[in-house]
Amino acid sequence: MYDDHYGLTGRPFQLTPDPAFWFDTATHRKAMAYLGYGLSQGEGFIVITGDPGTGKTTLLGHLMRTIDAARLNVIRIVTTQIEADDLLRLVASGLDVDPAGLTKAQLLSGIERGLHNVARSGRRTLLVIDEAQSLPVGSIEELRMLSNFQAGGYALLQIFLLGQPEFRQRLHGSDRLEQLRQRVIAMHHLDPMEVEEVGPYLEHRLRVVGWTGSPSFSPDALAALHRWSGGIPRRLNQLASRVLLFGAIEGIDQFGALDVENVISDLDRDGLGSRTGDAEAEEPASFGEAEARPMTPPPPPVPPRPIHLSVVESGQRPPAPVADTEALLARIESLEARLEQQDLALRRVLTLLVDWVEGEQRRPDLTSVRVAG
Repeated sequence: MYDDHYGLTGRPFQLTPDPAFWFDTATHRKAMAYLGYGLSQGEGFIVITGDPGTGKTTLLGHLMRTIDAARLNVIRIVTTQIEADDLLRLVASGLDVDPAGLTKAQLLSGIERGLHNVARSGRRTLLVIDEAQSLPVGSIEELRMLSNFQAGGYALLQIFLLGQPEFRQRLHGSDRLEQLRQRVIAMHHLDPMEVEEVGPYLEHRLRVVGWTGSPSFSPDALAALHRWSGGIPRRLNQLASRVLLFGAIEGIDQFGALDVENVISDLDRDGLGSRTGDAEAEEPASFGEAEARPMTPPPPPVPPRPIHLSVVESGQRPPAPVADTEALLARIESLEARLEQQDLALRRVLTLLVDWVEGEQRRPDLTSVRVAG
C-alpha cells in the first residue's frame, strides 16, 4: 500500500534479490573489480564470501547482466548439500549432456566433450556455484578436478564460488583443499555498508521506482536504520519497507529518528530484533529526534513508590494523623516524580550535546537524501 501513498511504481525494498536495484557500495565495487580481474585471467577459482543478506546473489545477478553471452557460457548452480556425483550431473546438464544412466567416468568424458564444444564455438565456460558453504568437501574436490580440463594449454572451465563466511574458513582450514587454495586467483569478502552509504542506497532504490523526493529521511533516521540493520542490505530493506508502511498509515513524508525507532520496537516485539545486540539497540537516540514525531508519545516514567516505615522507635515523635501522613506522602511522591523528570531532562540534554559535538567531528555526507525539516 505504501507505493501508492508515495506515488512509487513498485516496491523499492523487496527482499528478493533483483539486479535492477544494484547499488555500487565500496565493498561491492571492490568485489566487481576482483571479478573483472579473475574473468580476464580465464582460469582458476574466484571466491566471494559474505554474511547472509550482504548482497552476494544481487552481485551475481549484476555480473550476469554485464557478461557477454557470445563470449562466455555460464552454468549456474545453487547448492543444497549436493554430493559429488549429483554435482557432476548438474554440470553435464549445463553443457547439454544428458546425464541419465551414465557412470562417473562417462559423466566426466561427457563434460569434457561439452567443454570442447563450447570452446569450438569461441566461448569459455564459467561455472557459478551459489551457497558454496553447503558443498561437502568431496564435491569441492570434484570441482578442482574439473578445473584441470584444458585444450592447447588453455583452461576450458573457470569456477566462481559464492558462500557465507564459513566457506572461507573451511577453504583455509582443510588440508584436503590445499590444491584448490593454490588455484584461487581472486578472493573478496563482502562487508556491511557504512553509515554514510545508507542515504545514497535508499535514494537509489527509491529512484528506480519513480521517487520524486517523498519520503525523505533525516540524518538521525538514517543512523537509526544503519544501527538496527548493521549495514546489511537485506536487513536494511526489511526495516525500510516497514518504515514506509508505517509512514503510509500515519501520513508521514519526512521520517525522523523516532519514527524509525517506533518501527524498530514493532520489529523487536515480532522477534526480528537487531543482530547488533541489545546494547546498541538501547543506545540513546541522537540529536535530530527533537524534530521527529513519534507515533504515540511514550508514557511518563513511573516514579518508585516511597518506602513506608511501619515501626516507630522508642523516643521518636508519635506518628502524625492519617490524613496528614497521606498528604505528606502524596507531596513526597510528587517531588520525587519531578526530580526524576528533571534528571531525565538533564541526561537528555547532555546526550544531545555529546551527539552534536561528535556529529560535527565526523558528519557524513548525506546531501543526496533530502533532510527532513
